[in-house]
Amino acid sequence: MDLDLLAELRNRDEVLSAAAEVAGGDPLTAATALRVRGLDPGLAAAALTQATLRRSARAKFGAAADLMFFTRAGLEQATRSVVAERRAARLAAAGVRTLADLGCGLGSDALAAARAGIHVYAVDADPLTAAIAAANVAALGLTDRIEVTCADATTVEVSRYDAVFADPARRKAGRGRVFDPASFSPPWDFVAGLAERVPRTVLKLAPGIDHALLPPGAEGEWVSVGGDLVEAAFWCGPLASVPRRASLVDPRGASLIAPRPAGGPAGERDPGGPPLHELTGSGETNGPVGAVGRWIYDPDPAVVRSHLVAEFAETVGGRLADPEIAYVYADEAVDTPFARRLEVTDVVPFSLKRLRALLRERNVGRLEIRKRGSALEPEQLRRDLKLSGSAAVGLVLTRVAGAPTALVTSHS
Repeated sequence: MDLDLLAELRNRDEVLSAAAEVAGGDPLTAATALRVRGLDPGLAAAALTQATLRRSARAKFGAAADLMFFTRAGLEQATRSVVAERRAARLAAAGVRTLADLGCGLGSDALAAARAGIHVYAVDADPLTAAIAAANVAALGLTDRIEVTCADATTVEVSRYDAVFADPARRKAGRGRVFDPASFSPPWDFVAGLAERVPRTVLKLAPGIDHALLPPGAEGEWVSVGGDLVEAAFWCGPLASVPRRASLVDPRGASLIAPRPAGGPAGERDPGGPPLHELTGSGETNGPVGAVGRWIYDPDPAVVRSHLVAEFAETVGGRLADPEIAYVYADEAVDTPFARRLEVTDVVPFSLKRLRALLRERNVGRLEIRKRGSALEPEQLRRDLKLSGSAAVGLVLTRVAGAPTALVTSHS
């Protein structure tokens, strides 16, 4: 899609409605159906693309997706509305009234901030992306609170705003995802320096971001939605509450936090809305190591990526069986929103022959396999086991005290 097609689609609701009616089936049949109505092939193709993207976008934006415009790359990087709304609430609670959104993409975070009562100056360097963001602002009736401009983020006078939000582009045409921060747009040196210019700065980053890049005194938050690790956010200056946080953005609404070092400011409850659970560990960097217990806990990826496994283990009275593997074991069952809990029935030093014999003895034919610290490929192992029974169990491939180990668990 180009700027001319976007402009035409914005003025042709009937074209988008027609595309929505035929999208989802055979693409050639759908395109033919639109051309039979007299639509130009280019316009028909653009409308069908929007109809398809809108369907996909419902998972992130809900019903609002049916009014919005998207690009494939923009939708992939766009913040889910529940995450953007939570961030906006936290900014508003911190007293932010004006916000510079640098690298606004399709406008997800700007829209959420505006709904929270914040006036937003949103910029994106790509003309089409900026035009789509402006179209989305208009479609959702927020033009009085959001100004969208096509501009280089590095030229914005950020000191004019209460806070800055930056979501550097991490995808490039023909190259897919970009993992080197130096290749972000705007580049990392600029992004990392924003907090020195505007203390209330928030950076949205890929969840695999190196912890060493966390600015001094900032809070690193890793966010999971329904068990899917979606982003890391660095909260800088007075917005920082704790050193690290793992947040579950779902009906559980839980946060697991690392306390500040002794003598540092006390941690505060997340102003983005009080979670159902907010647990603080002791601050130990390494959890206790011991034997496999009756229960194994598989921590949420936000807990693992935020390096809070030891703190999580403390909350369930658990331990690690290998100091480098993020599975937690305990002798008692403790309900927790931060991990999936499975009951261990057998602990077997890994041997294909021995494992096959055990599973056949139990009449096992169906396996739910998970692994951590194992080089084995689950699907290849499933074929090698050649099981044909009717029972179902779980199988965890891991290491215990450095040794390859298979844990059989009750199926759930």
